[in-house]
Amino acid sequence: MKVILLKDIDNLGSVGDELKVKDGYARNFLLPQNFAVEATKGTVQLVEKKKKEKQTRENKIKNECTAIAEKIAAVSCTIPVEAGEEDKIFGSVTSEMIMDVLKVEGIEFDKRKIVMDEVIKKLGVYNLDVKLHPEVTAQLKVWVVKK
Repeated sequence: MKVILLKDIDNLGSVGDELKVKDGYARNFLLPQNFAVEATKGTVQLVEKKKKEKQTRENKIKNECTAIAEKIAAVSCTIPVEAGEEDKIFGSVTSEMIMDVLKVEGIEFDKRKIVMDEVIKKLGVYNLDVKLHPEVTAQLKVWVVKK
């Protein structure tokens, strides 16, 4: 029986794949669990339409992320903090503090997208990655200065 997968299934295929499987596997597992539909002319066209819509949505999201990445690359983020001896700051610089500064610049995204490999506990300049999309990563320069 020919089926079109509606969900990714390990060791079988991914969404939209048209596969030939045994009749019993399709009738007893794939179709009742809504993992697949029988491949007919109408369902093939429907799946192709859904693939195109999904691709269009993903391209739009990627373009928006690319625009945000360009804005991030053009901005240097300055965070004034209170510091003690040897340029050690009280507490640490968090992604929320960085987002507050970026919001003033008109750049907004989820603060969890800022990749902080190390805790910022000293004054200085830090280059942080911002992973906006699986294919789009921006470099953010953060200046931590004394108040």
